[in-house]
Amino acid sequence: MPGLLPHRFLFRYALPIRYERKLPKSGKRLLDLSADFALPDFGALDKVAQIGKLRIGWNERGLGIALEVEGKKRPPRCEPRAPESADGLRVFIDTRDTQNIHRASRYCHQFGLFPCGAPTGSRDPWVEQIPILRAREEAPRIDPGEIRIWSALSKTGYCLESWFPASALFGYDPEAQPRLGFYFALRDAELGEQFLSVGADFPFAIDPSLWSTLELVR
Repeated sequence: MPGLLPHRFLFRYALPIRYERKLPKSGKRLLDLSADFALPDFGALDKVAQIGKLRIGWNERGLGIALEVEGKKRPPRCEPRAPESADGLRVFIDTRDTQNIHRASRYCHQFGLFPCGAPTGSRDPWVEQIPILRAREEAPRIDPGEIRIWSALSKTGYCLESWFPASALFGYDPEAQPRLGFYFALRDAELGEQFLSVGADFPFAIDPSLWSTLELVR
């Protein structure tokens, strides 16, 4: 029957990601990526409003992901004791871009990025490595302190920037494997949810075959 599948499900996306040698940066911000690094918004295919803008850059040392959320009237809610319901961004990264598996391998990672609420200070951002349910093999556990994170809160939203060094992404080798499996899910209690392609009706959180591809280009 027409209308059962979202239009975004009809396509498999391969997104070129720009190279930036000077990442992470030494100033206050980690990334400060220009609009040239922005991901396209596929929600428009299904007339779904965009609540956050993502930008991604890379180099041999790692991967940088930036998020900007605008249009809020209330501060984000980020409770470390309940990361699954906190406002923030979940990212899924497969350093082998294996599109034909339905259960995660040891190359598949899930991280939660949150703009505030860290135990070190309520306005500090924090990051958590999250196991992928039903995985055939789990990615090696890392010290969350390896991942650098920065945020800035405003009255209408927030900016969040994160840097994933190669040591935090098992199998990261852009020269030998310049394609990464990738997915994101953005949650905001006030504005709603946003997904790279298909939404919560699909098991993207456990099935890497539903993820898209990042092409690491120079």
